[in-house]
Amino acid sequence: MRCQPRDKHQVYIWLKSNQSCLLCDESTGTPQAICTPCESELPWLGDHCLRCALPLAMAGLTCGQCLKRPPAFQQVVAPWAYGFPVDSLVSRFKHQANWPYGRMMAELLSQLLRYRFDEGLPRPDLLLPVPLATRRLRERGFNQSALLARWLSERLHIPEQPHWLLRPLETPTQQGLSAKARQRNLRRAFALAPEAQVHGRHLALVDDVLTTGATAHNLARLLRAGGAARVDVYCLARTPKPEGPR
Repeated sequence: MRCQPRDKHQVYIWLKSNQSCLLCDESTGTPQAICTPCESELPWLGDHCLRCALPLAMAGLTCGQCLKRPPAFQQVVAPWAYGFPVDSLVSRFKHQANWPYGRMMAELLSQLLRYRFDEGLPRPDLLLPVPLATRRLRERGFNQSALLARWLSERLHIPEQPHWLLRPLETPTQQGLSAKARQRNLRRAFALAPEAQVHGRHLALVDDVLTTGATAHNLARLLRAGGAARVDVYCLARTPKPEGPR
């Protein structure tokens, strides 16, 4: 049984006509599903780490963690800090199958990426969604990262490969775990599909939220071990540094 939806439902149609804002229900006057005032009030990511996009007090810096232990990925691109209302939108998309919220956020992420490409960010050869464990895929009915990758692929004209990364091991949920616990939780959790051809390629992982970066690091390390030339990460939001020791 295919859990991931393949046919084009109503969520795909809103790009073709004027819309009501998904946040305030006022007319947007555009094909976008968010009005200009609501878009401006989203928690846009300000100054952040050049490597992992962790929110920082000043621009042009690399955070201490990335300096001490550089991650296997090269760069994270995210439009927002993980705060209201983006946290609510992500939750409704991810846990309540409210696809219009996901599609709207993917559209705004694609706009940011097009701008960054024009400014010199290298375009990847392929988009790879972060895989979901089989049990969670059956429970949820879809992989939110795979949907984001599909929508970004359509808007950016970059091919996607949703089946190259595998998650053969069922691991406890990452939510609420410290950075060290997340790393332990993900050891040997991922694998490359036999047909994956990553050697020499610039690849971009696609996910909804980057928290500690453990998942992205482990996947990027797997891809680099397979010969990938570069791995970036595209996600909707980046969480701030947690308070207190982790």
